[in-house]
Amino acid sequence: MIPTIRQPRLVRYGYRAYVALFFLYLALPLVVVSVFAFNNSQFPSLPWEGGTLAWFFGSERPMIGVFHERPILRALGNSAFIAFFVSLMSVGLGATNAFLFNRYDFRLKSFFYMLMLLPLVVPGIVLGISILVFSSTAANGIEETIGWDIEALRPGLPLVILGQFSFITTIVTLVVSARLHKFDRSLEEAALNLGASHLTAVRTVTLPFLLPALIGGFVVAFLMSFENFNTTLMLVGSDAPLTIAMFDRMKEGSTPLLNAVSLLLMIGSSALALMMIALQRKD
Repeated sequence: MIPTIRQPRLVRYGYRAYVALFFLYLALPLVVVSVFAFNNSQFPSLPWEGGTLAWFFGSERPMIGVFHERPILRALGNSAFIAFFVSLMSVGLGATNAFLFNRYDFRLKSFFYMLMLLPLVVPGIVLGISILVFSSTAANGIEETIGWDIEALRPGLPLVILGQFSFITTIVTLVVSARLHKFDRSLEEAALNLGASHLTAVRTVTLPFLLPALIGGFVVAFLMSFENFNTTLMLVGSDAPLTIAMFDRMKEGSTPLLNAVSLLLMIGSSALALMMIALQRKD
């Protein structure tokens, strides 16, 4: 009913101006970053010195493009590697958690559910430090006790994957749970009445229904892993992912190369978001 209430013209114009300024505030930094990715200068700032694609395809210094900058490409590969395995593990465990909390009743269920949500409210830097201290203590203890040096517990890509997995799984669990909550269990019962086993009923009836949520959870997990910085910074070793590599470059001095990388990331993220929207509409 509120939109139907007659409002003064000043209020209507003020509200529209507020909405316009809000979206301008969100979009303007992205536009500026994108524009300076094409600036024919070694610094991402005014004055504008002409357009160029060298920061994407250049192969000679000082204007080496993204596709010829091996450290950036290596960091991009590390981020993709981490994000893929984090997403895969998060979808697997997230779907299992969704079934557990949606289908079964057990003692301390509410406590464990709150425990699962805890990583969402813990600051990423605190989570990273906690994981680092725990893993280092465990690795040192194992090495002193039985003489095994477990590299996966030392700073590096495996520990980054485990650290990100510890909180991204919670997000995927919530995504899948929301979809599973809408499922009509009578469809499973019909499959059971037709002679299917419980596993077959879940595989042929429930999982196809959950497929959009599983894909959406994978995409969300991939994006969250790819852009994560705070937790990753505490757990990374010599093989830095893209966020850490860009941070190190920023400390040395920003160049339009970082703008070009950011633009490519925006395009990739937008493509994944549009894919998710298309899947939801199709569903």
